[in-house]
Amino acid sequence: MKNQNLWKRFLYSLQGLKSAWETENSFRTQVIVTCLVLPAIAYLGATPAWWATFILIIGATLAAELMNTALEYLCDLVQPEIHPQIGRVKDCAAAAVLVLSLSSIGIFIFFLYGKLGLN
Repeated sequence: MKNQNLWKRFLYSLQGLKSAWETENSFRTQVIVTCLVLPAIAYLGATPAWWATFILIIGATLAAELMNTALEYLCDLVQPEIHPQIGRVKDCAAAAVLVLSLSSIGIFIFFLYGKLGLN
């Protein structure tokens, strides 16, 4: 797989997205929430700076979810049985997704706060 041309690497990436969509409830939930939030911020008239902020935090959250999924697959391959260290690895990866998800919610609250004139 190393040193493949750009097109093949792109197709591998799409396969990863497809796999995550098919197997991971958390990834599907993140994508569905994104599909609900983006029209809402468009309706509320987000400025380009807000759009950039939302795109960045959403992309980071989805990327973290994909990394968490990849790490879980790797951990399960290396250590199929329950192991405390592997459990910590998985917990930390899940916590990274949680931190970004909570950050996304915070950013959305700040956006609403300003848009609804609560400042």
